[in-house]
Amino acid sequence: MFKALATLQRINEGVAVAAGALLLCSVLVTVYDVFARHFALSLGGTDELSGYAMAISTSWGMCYALTHLAHVRIDLLRSRCQSLGRAMFDLIAILSLTGTAVIIAYRVWPVLSKSIQNNSTANTTLETPLWIPQSLWMAGWVWFAVSALFISLCVVTLILRGQFDDINEIAGLRDEP
Repeated sequence: MFKALATLQRINEGVAVAAGALLLCSVLVTVYDVFARHFALSLGGTDELSGYAMAISTSWGMCYALTHLAHVRIDLLRSRCQSLGRAMFDLIAILSLTGTAVIIAYRVWPVLSKSIQNNSTANTTLETPLWIPQSLWMAGWVWFAVSALFISLCVVTLILRGQFDDINEIAGLRDEP
């Protein structure tokens, strides 16, 4: 189980690097466009492209935050509990996150489906076929939901085995002993 989690972590590290590279490309294109405007060489559509880059990198980047325990947690009660109590709070947190991720991933499909069905394009000079950025955006949400489901399954398995302290490593708090 921990071997599969380590693999998931490595995959999500690669995903984070790709998401960061996408944002970096977006920044470089925007910087170029700002300077190119002074010479009437503007690319146009940089705001549209950077919006797509932000949506795509966010949906994929959340996977990295999940597997590296970087999501925001309020632990006022959790920190006062013994290992079983902390495990229960971790279970509630990961199941809540998983439920949210699954619902969003499920609800993204109708948006993409309608864009495909209507052959929708952006209302900009680029007229980007919307299915392209929306597909990448949806894939990020689906991967986030799959990652969260896997971690939830691991947490439930550890609880059933009575390995409460091990849960902190995969769904707890990063800086906790």
